Amino acid sequence: MRRFRIGSAFGIPIQLDLTFLLVLPLFAWIIGSQVTPTVDLLNQFGGNLDAAVLTTDLLPWLLGITAAIGLFAGVVLHELGHSLIATRFGYPIESITLWLFGGIAQLEEMPENWKQEFTIAIAGPIVSVLVGTVSLIGFLLVPSTNTATASLQFVLGYLALMNIALAGFNMLPGFPMDGGRILRALLARNKPYARATEIAAEVGKGFAILLGLFGLFPPFNPLLIGLAFFIYIGAEGESRQTVMRAAFEGITVADVMTTADRVTAVDPKMSVQELIETMFRERHTGYPVERSDRIVGLVTLDDARSVREVERDAYTVGDVMTTELIAVGPDDDVMTALTELEQNSVGRLVVLDEDDEFRGLLTRSDIMTALTIIKSNPNYKADDEGEATVFEPQP
Repeated sequence: MRRFRIGSAFGIPIQLDLTFLLVLPLFAWIIGSQVTPTVDLLNQFGGNLDAAVLTTDLLPWLLGITAAIGLFAGVVLHELGHSLIATRFGYPIESITLWLFGGIAQLEEMPENWKQEFTIAIAGPIVSVLVGTVSLIGFLLVPSTNTATASLQFVLGYLALMNIALAGFNMLPGFPMDGGRILRALLARNKPYARATEIAAEVGKGFAILLGLFGLFPPFNPLLIGLAFFIYIGAEGESRQTVMRAAFEGITVADVMTTADRVTAVDPKMSVQELIETMFRERHTGYPVERSDRIVGLVTLDDARSVREVERDAYTVGDVMTTELIAVGPDDDVMTALTELEQNSVGRLVVLDEDDEFRGLLTRSDIMTALTIIKSNPNYKADDEGEATVFEPQP
């Protein structure tokens, strides 16, 4: 979804996702429609509110909007708690984003030191508890002598309850939520980081399933079901990334790429029909395009399919190839290359050395093949000659 920057705090950009613009009015409506039961609850914690005063005219909806904005302000403070501790440990924050399910602080790199991750993860709930405590003190001190002060007391009381509830919910072991990250940090004290992630992710997926089932029971709660889906996908994705990062530690692009001497380069003057015949014969769906011993582009099966069958003899590879090459170096680590593949939504990268000489191609298949080999025997490493997908046991 599209995001809009609305400002920054401590040098960290704060963004709004479009989904936030959908959920904010929803929260305002929910809060405004439940003023009376909320007042009854707040009065049990020392309030002296009169629901009749707060349910006149448009006041419930004004209270709903104000409390909803205050709630998301608390979410920003929660994420700033994570972010400021992370930057103190040397982990830059790309942004804080408000979206459908709250807020996300996007770290450029996740800490693998368990003490650092524990501190970063628990900082958010601590901030939420502090915000809730300050709101509770204000709720108890503000008298409800007129409509204005009663409205203020209502908002402060609501924010007190919700921020403390937010802290408690985030402490549940739903990796990658805060509680799940705390669990991983504690597991990583005496387990490898990748294994700790796998265990925390499995616990998180189990929690997501239970949360989703709970959302199915009356009253039906689509937000809980959506949150459960988000937690499950997040746990699975981060677990996969962490396991891959551990598996590819010390492995470079040169270790897993298809080297230049094993790559067929095609001429830009080749017809699209000839290209398709070459692809069928060699069972490859992408080729570098070479002119005067220089790689000038890439051409894929999708490029060839963009030409109608009756016109494929008339069009050449040069007409359909991609000339904006996405390249990596042979000494780059594999995870950097994988990030390039994913961010650019491509299936292969050109590997160029410091002199822009073509060294090979790196495809998703190369990476997945290498991962399969490494996972089949984690004591293997790439050989010293840098041969593609060839590994030898460590001494």
